[in-house]
This record gives sequence, structure tokens and C-alpha cells, in this order.
Amino acid sequence: MAPKAIIAPSILSADFAQLGADCARTMDQGADWLHVDIMDGHFVPNITFGAPVVAKIRKHVERPTENHGRGTFDCHMMIAEPKKWVKEFQKAGCDLYCFHYEAAFSSAAETPEGKSDEKTNPKDLIRYIHDCGLLAGIALKPMTGVEVLTELLESSDPKERPDMVLIMTVEPGFGGQKFMASELPKVQALRKKYPELNIEVDGGLGPGTIDQAADAGANVIVAGSAVFGAQDPAEVISLLRTTVNNKAVL
Repeated sequence: MAPKAIIAPSILSADFAQLGADCARTMDQGADWLHVDIMDGHFVPNITFGAPVVAKIRKHVERPTENHGRGTFDCHMMIAEPKKWVKEFQKAGCDLYCFHYEAAFSSAAETPEGKSDEKTNPKDLIRYIHDCGLLAGIALKPMTGVEVLTELLESSDPKERPDMVLIMTVEPGFGGQKFMASELPKVQALRKKYPELNIEVDGGLGPGTIDQAADAGANVIVAGSAVFGAQDPAEVISLLRTTVNNKAVL
């Protein structure tokens, strides 16, 4: 049985002119987490916002009282040097720091202004995130095979194991893209091997694609425009949750 559904609307589709209020409203409409897309213009060809904005919206959403709990800020770090920003986002109110596997072989410096000739790696980065008091997620672009995660997920040291895996179902960088069902075999493979793992899917999710994602075994659902652009966001969140939970008990 897969873990219960977690619905994490992406605030990339929120109204930035009233971002705090939009985030709070989405939680009131039934969201579990907020998915916070951080883009630096280097790892992906787009720029969103940084830690100061996260700190501002954190004031509008109550912190979770337990790991993976309601109100989790799921920060999806589409950035070139993820280790440099862990402490900044921890201070800003991030709860789950999800970096990209493809960016993990980068500077081991621990501050934005820091420099280091050493390079980090996924295992060391997960350990570092945990040592900073955060949950650790690891994301894969569509071109990256899921087998790269085996060593991490089967590490004997829990500090080196990710708390969540994110499978991108679009190319990271922009919202509103078409769902790539070709990425779902990765989800299926992970669910079969790791039945209790939180597996997130991000990109093109909504009422028209949720059945495919749920059938594959995804339980953490990122939806941007499908929620924020809906006439009744609460109804969409409920539909996504019910679909995932129904598949999980089959």
C-alpha cells in the first residue's frame, strides 16, 4: 500500500501580487503542502524568487507540527549549486529541501558567497540537509534514469537516505507544460521496490492526468494551474486526493 495522498499546489501559479494571501487560501481549501519552485536562471532558463520571499509567505502559513505534516514548505531547488542555499532556506522557513540529482555534483561551499574547490555529491548533500534540521528530497529530470537513486535509497545510514523522490513529468523551468506520461515507469519502478516511499510527481498534473500518476504509484501530487486556475480549487484538491487514496488501497 502506497502512503496517503499529499496534495502540494505549486505557488508558481499563484497571484504574486497577493502571494501570502493566496498561499493561506490554498491551505484553507484543503492543500497539505505548498510546493515552492526556486529557479536561479542557471540550472533552468527561468528565475523565480529566493529565500526572502519564502520567509514572507511563511508568516501566512502555519508550520507543520510533524515531519511531512500539514503546512510543509516543499522547496524544489532548481538551482546550480544547491548546498550553498540550504541554511538560507532553513532560516526562511523551508521544511523539505528538494535538490536535483543533476546539480548535486557542484560546489561544496555552505554559504551563497562561499567558494570551495571541493565538490559535493548526492549522499553528502542529503546528510548535510538532515544535519541542518530539514527533510531531504531528490529530484530527477526526464532524461535521468531512476537507477541513480538505488545507492541512496538503500543506504544503511538513514541520514543518507532521501525522505522523498521527485519525478519530473515535464522539463523543469516553466509552469503550464504538457504532462509527460513517458516518465511514469520511473514512478512504477520506485513504488514496486520502495512501497513506503513518498514519491512526488510535478508537471502537468490535474484532473485529466491524475489517474495515470496515481496508477503508477505517485502519492505526492504537485499541481499548479490546475489548482490556482480552477473555479473551485477545493474541489480539484479533493478530486486529486480521492483519486490517489483510492488507488493506494487497491
